Amino acid sequence: MMKCYNDKKVNVMKRNNIIFILVAVLMASCSLNIAPVSDQSELNLSTNDTSSTRIKYKDRAAIQAVYENLYQVMRDRQEHWYLDYLLFGEARTDNAYAGTTGAEVVPVETNALDASNPDIARDWDRYLEDIAKANVVITNIDSVPDPAFAESERRQWKAEALIFRSMMIFDLAHWFGNIPLNLQEAPDITADNIEQVYDLYFPETTQQEDVYQQVISDLNAALPYAPKLNASDKTRLSTAVANTLLAKVYAELGNWDQVIKYCDDVFAEGISLEPNYEDLFGFDADLKDAKLRNSRESILEMQYFTGSGSWVTWMFGRDMNDPEYNFTWAKWITPSRDLIAAFEKEKDVVRMNQTIVWDQCAWSNYYPANHYPFMYKCRSAYNSIIKYRGADLILLKAEALAHKGQLADAVALVNQIRQRVKLADLSASQTGSEEAVFAAILNERRLELALEGQRLFDLVRFGKLLEVMNTINQRDEGRLPQSRPFVEAHRLMPIPQTALDQNPNLVQNEGY
Repeated sequence: MMKCYNDKKVNVMKRNNIIFILVAVLMASCSLNIAPVSDQSELNLSTNDTSSTRIKYKDRAAIQAVYENLYQVMRDRQEHWYLDYLLFGEARTDNAYAGTTGAEVVPVETNALDASNPDIARDWDRYLEDIAKANVVITNIDSVPDPAFAESERRQWKAEALIFRSMMIFDLAHWFGNIPLNLQEAPDITADNIEQVYDLYFPETTQQEDVYQQVISDLNAALPYAPKLNASDKTRLSTAVANTLLAKVYAELGNWDQVIKYCDDVFAEGISLEPNYEDLFGFDADLKDAKLRNSRESILEMQYFTGSGSWVTWMFGRDMNDPEYNFTWAKWITPSRDLIAAFEKEKDVVRMNQTIVWDQCAWSNYYPANHYPFMYKCRSAYNSIIKYRGADLILLKAEALAHKGQLADAVALVNQIRQRVKLADLSASQTGSEEAVFAAILNERRLELALEGQRLFDLVRFGKLLEVMNTINQRDEGRLPQSRPFVEAHRLMPIPQTALDQNPNLVQNEGY
């Protein structure tokens, strides 16, 4: 009780100090319309006041620019939702090594992450910024005074913004657990209103489960008005994306009936396996463009074309379109010996060859320089980045069915995935018990979704994180030694110290 009391006292003191500093800055400023000293901006929150004095967007074109920027941000700022997502989701597991010797990356592999890691701070800030951008659309679109702005269009854009925000909130809570849940846009801070708006700029955290419930609420609000999945344009935030997120959120909550429902809703929109696994990540015969976009399996992807390619491929290996470009330094997310062994054990040639490519390079951090493996699922600046795809949901549904005791149905779905890559159906020993079926599903997810950022979350959800990672150095001779054992708390990442310093209402996650 004394510690709790002292913590509250310290937070009150921090709060008062921050208010004092902000008031001093505001009083000294020629203009009171300045950003707060915070990792959040004036975009994070929004007033419910829709009077004419508070109308920020005078017509459809003005709010359209903000709405379209959500797609631009998602396409062009991939560090948090793709690059680091893969780094933390794969190099913290048995699938990959960090790849480089950088001080911000090595601790990911060695389980030595702490609150000072700059990549964690970057991701925290970027997710909050993206949530803030969505909030601008959500909280302002209804009050745009343009009679030519159709109500149906307003509802659709708002629905897409809700899906965008839900995606970012889900990822943020998935990584960090309890987070500040910003759903409004605060008014500009002035010397007169600082006491009233302080809690909007420095919010307390919301419990992870409550965050997930908010995501569910927002997605359900979006579904009636979101655009349907367009088979020729998988870049849009559609009803299929909303249903995918709902399936994933309910899996985290252990509500398997809902997981099945929303997976089936996605399949009902036409999502199915692409017949040829190689087409998902392949390059055309002339080595000039991606082999396939908008596959029947893709639910959400970012697309890149000549003149506006993605830079992320430089971080993983060679750019097939320009093989020597940025290939002078060690790459992130190096496939592990343990992952390679898993493919070889299953004789899974098709998926291994689409996940891993061997090449020569100028470094030998983990393998000999003349025979070095690289992550291969983003192999050129013009490959699509696939955020969600059907195979993930097929295996997620199999997991849900297994939890409900419907083992034969679960096995049938796993076999469907295996048949595409010319593997035999699961054997009797792999399907003879509930435990065996769960192990088979987890293994299939590992091979099917390798280096797509899912492995850490899968290990946590299956209750296997500690078992797998606390024995990894015994199985994988090439992995750097673990700095400390994994404990249950390490399913989450540390809250960045910069955020803790700025917001006294944040509490560091256990274990850091």
